[in-house]
Amino acid sequence: MLAENVIVTEILEDFPDLEPEDIQACLLFAARRTDFTRLTA
Repeated sequence: MLAENVIVTEILEDFPDLEPEDIQACLLFAARRTDFTRLTA
């Protein structure tokens, strides 16, 4: 949803069980999943 430019407050309204920290945790998880070592030639 964030990638589709939905703002955090709208996400929280649509999913009342979520907390702002949940969204932050998702962003941190995604950032760590894309933190790959890059090889240069």
